[in-house]
Amino acid sequence: MTETIEDFYAVIPAGGIGSRLWPLSRADAPKFLHDLTGSGHTLLRGTWDRLEPLTGADRIAVVTGRAHRAAVEGELPGIPDKNVFLESEPRDSTAAIGLAAAILVRREPDVIIGSFAADHVIRVPHLFDWAVRQAVATARAGYIATIGIQPSEPSVGFGYIKKGEGLIIDGAPEAALVEHFVEKPDLETATEYLMARSYLWNAGMFISRADVLLAEIEANQPELHAGLMELADAWDDRDARGPVVDRVWPTLTKIAIDYAVAEPAAAKGRLAVVPGHFDWDDVGDFASLSKLNSGGRKENLAILGSNARVLADAASGIVVSHTPRVISVIGVKDIVIVDTEDALLVTSTEHAQRVKGVVDALKLTGRGDVL
Repeated sequence: MTETIEDFYAVIPAGGIGSRLWPLSRADAPKFLHDLTGSGHTLLRGTWDRLEPLTGADRIAVVTGRAHRAAVEGELPGIPDKNVFLESEPRDSTAAIGLAAAILVRREPDVIIGSFAADHVIRVPHLFDWAVRQAVATARAGYIATIGIQPSEPSVGFGYIKKGEGLIIDGAPEAALVEHFVEKPDLETATEYLMARSYLWNAGMFISRADVLLAEIEANQPELHAGLMELADAWDDRDARGPVVDRVWPTLTKIAIDYAVAEPAAAKGRLAVVPGHFDWDDVGDFASLSKLNSGGRKENLAILGSNARVLADAASGIVVSHTPRVISVIGVKDIVIVDTEDALLVTSTEHAQRVKGVVDALKLTGRGDVL
């Protein structure tokens, strides 16, 4: 049995709708509440199951929207009520993770927190466990740590982390300083990164002492920090919390933690990275979902849906069906078909990243009924 880490608290930000997976993922049923791998449980539940051996059930917090509270608690019956942190509206990752850090540091001043997205797929649990333990050791040494994924292919869908000089930290033999971050590259550059072996995929996992993380937010976003502290002061007082959240939360700056914390910390030499050697995917679009569910073989047609009725001949890609309709796919390669009661998507894996544009267009036309 895995030994828990006594001073460690896991935080699961469960927000966003996963717009590149529309119409499967919706505002009222976001990506993390779906079973996208045929495992029999949602991505959120899979995240919980990975983290519980490291923390215990009473040391995992979830930050989610008020509208998703019932669904989240239904998926995670072991989560204490005090560890469900509700957002009144989305304010991006710094607000979500910073809120959890501010609340938890009030309860436990020396706590180390780790942020792990609710909607990622990770396989080979013991390698994930090893990476997290190294990151926690690195956080104890005063660094903000991130886990970067060793690339398996020249992906243009992920940002990258440039690994720098190695660190000497007991319990973290692979920890190194972060030189800088790189936005999603073109294919030629991604191929160079793969060959260099010093570039890692940015998986958005951050592990730090809560007070160190909050100090970095204060240095770079002082108004956001002040709002988070005001929220934390009132959070564990049920009578005070609601009015303070309603007043303060909508005023918080919307900014990703990469920009508010990670990049500035890297520039100061305070950000470290631990390589993750486990299989990881952020399930960012239907091309990724197709790959996950076809055994990585491009010639296969992946089919999702408990009652999907699909007839296929010489076809590849993915079909997701949530209707009783028969779907016939003949002689097409890399097809994406998503059939729901009120919307049908047909595209290809090559153009899967463009699905978000459809969602943006629907917002502009006021078609909120299908979002």
